[in-house]
Amino acid sequence: MQTLRTLLVDAFTDEPLAGNAAGVVPDADGLTDDQMQAIARELSVSETAFFSESDDADRKVRYFTPTTEVDLCGHATIASHVHLFDDGVISPGTHTLETNVGVLDIDVEDDGTVWMTQDDLEIETVELEYDRLGDVLGIDPAALQDVGADIPMAVASTGLPFLMVPINFLEHVSAAAPEMSAVETLCEEVGAVGLYAFTFDAIGLETTLHGRMFAPLAGIPEDPVTGTASGAVGAYLRETDAFDEFPEELRLEQGHFVDRPGLVRVRVSENGVRVGGRATTAFDGRLVVPEAADDGIIEL
Repeated sequence: MQTLRTLLVDAFTDEPLAGNAAGVVPDADGLTDDQMQAIARELSVSETAFFSESDDADRKVRYFTPTTEVDLCGHATIASHVHLFDDGVISPGTHTLETNVGVLDIDVEDDGTVWMTQDDLEIETVELEYDRLGDVLGIDPAALQDVGADIPMAVASTGLPFLMVPINFLEHVSAAAPEMSAVETLCEEVGAVGLYAFTFDAIGLETTLHGRMFAPLAGIPEDPVTGTASGAVGAYLRETDAFDEFPEELRLEQGHFVDRPGLVRVRVSENGVRVGGRATTAFDGRLVVPEAADDGIIEL
């Protein structure tokens, strides 16, 4: 058996046990797919990032939820690069990262803030009945109709596709009680990995919107704070002319209703979509990993 350094790093927050926890395995060279999946299942956070050497970038990463591999994960990217910065592995500046969706630029500022450049926006508007969507989310369909008249529902992607659902008031977002099997069915129909419900009626005075993201298809009933969805919603709002004058920076809050509040910064321009934030390490330890041929249990 081998032991690996393994961390839990909370992204989009300065406070431990807030934001979105990501597993980080800094040295995953030699791990099999099954081993990475087993480690992600054992850590039981929404995503775990596994780093290895790359011929095309400074390093390569793969992301696993407890049940499956996903091509991109914003919060795990932010979390892992804050760890690499804090650990002295990387310095402020631009670093390249090989992912399943291509090589991305990661910018690290002097204060440890990490910015992730996402893919170009892909967007497709969708026609959904408000009554059906209300049933899926467990909210009054009227909460969808008035804002939906100005901002269309759409599947938007800057690396991963999300169904964007605008809702009028925070009280309806907070009261949402989705039927997860219905969310799965709906996301499969529209080709989305998850559903991102949001409102401009935010908690913070300087916050642009409040969001909640449900992705049972990926084994994540509700994600606390979602970097990939934040980038996608920022680009989607620019594409749909949601603002008279588009802000230089959006500030997206999420996670309050699962007791893990966090804040994502999003910048959308002609040069692309960038998602940024801070992170803090909550756990740093060793993980015992059985050999690839073994069926043993991973132990912390």
